[in-house]
Amino acid sequence: MEFSKTTRQLALQKMQDRTLDLLIIGGGITGAGVALQAAASGLDTGLLEMQDFAQGTSSRSTKLVHGGLRYLKQFDVEVVADTVSERAVVQRIAPHIPKPDPMLLPVYEEEGSTFSLFRLKVAMDLYDLLANVNNTPLANRVLSREEVLERLPHLKPEGLLGGGVYLDYRNNDARLVIENIKRANRDGALIANHVKVEDFLYENDKVAGVVARDLLSDELVQIKARLVINTTGPWSDEVRNLSTAREVRQIRPTKGVHLVVDQSRLQVPQPVYFDTGLNDGRMIFVLPREGKTYFGTTDTDYQGDLANPRVTQEDVDYLLAIVNNRFPEAQLTLDDIESAWAGLRPLLSGNSASDYNGGNSGKMTDESFDQLVATVKDYLADEKTRADVEAAVTHLEGSLSEKVLDPSAVSRGSSLERDDNGLITLAGGKITDYRKMAKGAMEMILDILKAEHGRQFKLVHSETYPVSGGELNSANVDKELEVYAQLGIVKGLSPEEARYHANLYGSNAPKVYALAETVAQAPGLTLSETLSLHYAMRYEMALSPVDFFLRRTNYMLFMREKMTDLVEPVLAEMANYYAWSEAEKTAMAEQLELAMQENDLTHLK
Repeated sequence: MEFSKTTRQLALQKMQDRTLDLLIIGGGITGAGVALQAAASGLDTGLLEMQDFAQGTSSRSTKLVHGGLRYLKQFDVEVVADTVSERAVVQRIAPHIPKPDPMLLPVYEEEGSTFSLFRLKVAMDLYDLLANVNNTPLANRVLSREEVLERLPHLKPEGLLGGGVYLDYRNNDARLVIENIKRANRDGALIANHVKVEDFLYENDKVAGVVARDLLSDELVQIKARLVINTTGPWSDEVRNLSTAREVRQIRPTKGVHLVVDQSRLQVPQPVYFDTGLNDGRMIFVLPREGKTYFGTTDTDYQGDLANPRVTQEDVDYLLAIVNNRFPEAQLTLDDIESAWAGLRPLLSGNSASDYNGGNSGKMTDESFDQLVATVKDYLADEKTRADVEAAVTHLEGSLSEKVLDPSAVSRGSSLERDDNGLITLAGGKITDYRKMAKGAMEMILDILKAEHGRQFKLVHSETYPVSGGELNSANVDKELEVYAQLGIVKGLSPEEARYHANLYGSNAPKVYALAETVAQAPGLTLSETLSLHYAMRYEMALSPVDFFLRRTNYMLFMREKMTDLVEPVLAEMANYYAWSEAEKTAMAEQLELAMQENDLTHLK
């Protein structure tokens, strides 16, 4: 089934013609995960997103599927155990998206250093044990000072003690969202973007649907549903407060900033993760990607416009000072920045362990630390079992936050609550945990539907249910993607273009290539670019050039110099396909120009 502007209109109409089992408000990763599981379980499901899918937060992350090693700096072992096991699930259900990319963590002798070499080794061994990769080629390695500098010759040598390498995964956050959304659509979910919920419908003092505005037509629609779930991330409180007299303030948004420079200005052969050197408890990522290098994050409390967080001069100065200190030869300036993004993390108030950089999660007793170290050492020497390590973890003593899972949480740092009026809110959490959070919410939803509405469903086994494009053998991903790439070459794409498509679209690549039979190459675009654009419009509900350049592909972030020549041809092709008037085309061009200015930091330059 296509997923396009046409299906959007049909979905809106169908939502008004029936009573849904579940209406989801919010089309970021949390809502997308709930939609996939609800539709696959047979629920009559609807989803409304105020902006484009993933536009608010889920396209603005560090673009990693973390194992969460940072949480081991206070030995929040339970968080890491949850996260690495869930990361493996995401890699299984979306094998074309997360890719293994070992992280290098240099250790410096300086005040406030997160890890000593000894504590890093203990943390990495425990991490590998929890991730079940010890005694495999993916297991960690401790590096001497000389080995670190051999890998990173431009790294500051003063004070460097050594480092470690451990398994992490890069991610394409916006693609993970759209692939969940597309699978939900294929399974029957009714989905529309650019629809804003403005009020709730009630029946016997219970939320029974919504009043929403179609932002494309300015029409009001009423949609009835047996249950409504709020998965709006930073907007969770705002949506919740539409429905209740008592004001809820559960979310504490923090802003993270990332900056992109050309690889020639800052060369790193693999992801790097280090202390800021400012004794402020934060750590910074420096990551290579598609011929570029990007770095972040700032993680500061935020009270501004939720829809438009901006990169400030203060953000830029902070990150440039840290990176230039660690890589003294780079001497990056504002003019080197090609792209940038700011995103909000919807943290739960008072949940320090969910801080992006690990937070100040308390301390553990020396006795507990020593006992854990001894147990891990014995395990690595085959003198203790995995059960012994798990027992040692369970009996850690100290003031570590999130040690006990909150009763309202379905994963650490998340919250699942139902208000007195029946509205369900799923908030907080991390992108890695999205499937687990959705599963927890679905268990509640199915219980309520059975008890209050006599509707009974069997929950899909989401641990093995692939997202759209994910019908690949996760143990043999590279070979299968190469087969798809060869199909693209047969259709006339270069090997580089074909591999790009295979990695971007996974098992959907043949659908992209099939468009070559019916779509003429657009003026000013290559065949590859034409196919990507038409696939985005016909199968991924891309309604604007910004949707295409920023969230269906990574042109704006990581191929900025190529994008300039594509702006006019893409505008022309979309205008032709959607039959835009001159006024509509001009409005789209202005919207794109504003997005590019924000991306390019024009307001600072």
